[in-house]
Amino acid sequence: MSTTLPSGTIQRTMDGGRPLRRASDRFAAPLPARRATDVPPVRHSVSLVIPAHNEARNVPWVFEQIPPSIDEVLLVDGASDDATVRMAAHCLPSVRVVQQTGIGKGDALRAGFEAATCDYVVMMDADGSMWPGEIPHYVHFLDNGFDFVKGSRFIAGGGSLDLTPVRSLGNLALLTVVNRIYHATLTDLCYGFCAFRRSFLDELDPHAPGFEIEAELIAHALRLGLRIAEVPSLELPRRSGRSHLHAVSDGRRVLRTLLAERPNGRHSAAAGAGKR
Repeated sequence: MSTTLPSGTIQRTMDGGRPLRRASDRFAAPLPARRATDVPPVRHSVSLVIPAHNEARNVPWVFEQIPPSIDEVLLVDGASDDATVRMAAHCLPSVRVVQQTGIGKGDALRAGFEAATCDYVVMMDADGSMWPGEIPHYVHFLDNGFDFVKGSRFIAGGGSLDLTPVRSLGNLALLTVVNRIYHATLTDLCYGFCAFRRSFLDELDPHAPGFEIEAELIAHALRLGLRIAEVPSLELPRRSGRSHLHAVSDGRRVLRTLLAERPNGRHSAAAGAGKR
């Protein structure tokens, strides 16, 4: 049977009178009435921190991919001697450029974190190995109760087009260490695509100078008992230039950081004493 709607469209029904809902149906189902106690979801602002050193050829692609939902983009320039800063300003006139006063990726990220003003902070690289289009996934988990969100190349939907056997083996070994120390079940460690609530910045207390800051942040988040989520992420090859990462030496620094930052370790004990 069928009934004629006021608009002239036909709504087909089954024998019991229930409408048949198909993709081709042109009528809209009525929306449920809003209750008096319902409130619209709160939108949290997002700062994107991007450390860069001589990345002028990679910045355009990265900046073109940044979602419009990002409220603030901070480029932390590590004394680049190419057109990194000018290129960033050309691609995104609203970009905030923070001049790094020290050296190392850790120092650059700390400078960006301190300058960030939004509710959430997202950190990613400027070399094009991380796709900014994934950022909404990180924000989604922060919006739904998590405190620290990290990308993983080793869960369904993730992967890497740039991971060498040496880096893969080193990441697995360091991941085993952190999971044993903190009784965790993480699937990736040495990957710097992360996001967190800025309100936890003081407690996260990043102080590592180099690439090991990524593992340090995760170790501190685990030690604090923060709610951590992993989201799938695809690591892309660096678009241009040479990587600043040195797998063996940086891997050793990450290991030293994990051991020093473990519960009752040298650094964690000192930090605890200083907060009493």
